[in-house]
Amino acid sequence: MCVTAVESRPAGVLSTTSTSRRPLKARVMAFVALTKPRIIELLLITTVPVMFLAEQGVPDLWLVLVTCLGGYLSAGGANALNMWYDRDIDALMERTSQRPLVTGMVSPRECLAFGIALAIGSTLLFGFAVNWLSAWLALGALLFYSVVYTMILKRRTSQNIVWGGIAGCMPVLIGWSSVTNSMSYAPVILFLVMFFWTPPHYWPLSMKVKDDYARAGVPMLPVVASNKVVARQIVLYSWVMVGASLLLTPLGYTGWFYTAVALLAGGFWLWEAHSLQNRANAEATGAKLKEMRLFHWSITYVSLLFVAVAVDPFLR
Repeated sequence: MCVTAVESRPAGVLSTTSTSRRPLKARVMAFVALTKPRIIELLLITTVPVMFLAEQGVPDLWLVLVTCLGGYLSAGGANALNMWYDRDIDALMERTSQRPLVTGMVSPRECLAFGIALAIGSTLLFGFAVNWLSAWLALGALLFYSVVYTMILKRRTSQNIVWGGIAGCMPVLIGWSSVTNSMSYAPVILFLVMFFWTPPHYWPLSMKVKDDYARAGVPMLPVVASNKVVARQIVLYSWVMVGASLLLTPLGYTGWFYTAVALLAGGFWLWEAHSLQNRANAEATGAKLKEMRLFHWSITYVSLLFVAVAVDPFLR
């Protein structure tokens, strides 16, 4: 999120302008930007429908509100800590060059304190207003993203997004536990769907901006492997993801409506994934590769699938 114009500075250099000289409104928006609201929207899309599935109807609306608030604060804290640690490489990448720490809108100390405060506040909110199982799951997701992914995996392995994506799968477990204060096969299956969804969702974007990642020294798979290899991996993960999405119905958690949506949306996903692979095998590059078609569809896919999760209980 770009919050304001910034002064000119050499590439890869963090702004040194004092935060006290920044307008208050811009400063507030910068702290909001630290939470990465657009990413959190997707996390909430996977949380609320699972609450409907767990309740087999409409869950308590106050519980939904508190769970969403706690989820936003927890994920926001993880994102802030991610920006605090990654501020050096964010300055090197074009798509992250306007983040608040790079522009100097927020200082590293402020960002660190903000992230820790959100982590503590969200854990306590979950614990006292929802239940402690949900609190520990949320805290685990936060620590996994900010420590395991950001500090350990991201700069060391091309499999970073595969295992780092575990943090983004946790909202389905939190949604279920917030209603039942327990676990079951249904949220575990949806966890697996999101686990296998994350790489083929993110790798097309990484293909688009691989020069950015290469400049920053981040070994995303498209940086260290050819488009053919990446596309083959995308197809492999896509098939496993669609297969996992169809497990809910045989186990009795969903009915015909969810199954129909999962088949249709999954079928279109596989068409797009194989189309991308065909273009990669034909050595298409630049605009001809059309890798962002799958990226955009991946967001639509997960939205449709989880809407079906929420609606299905009312049609059984």
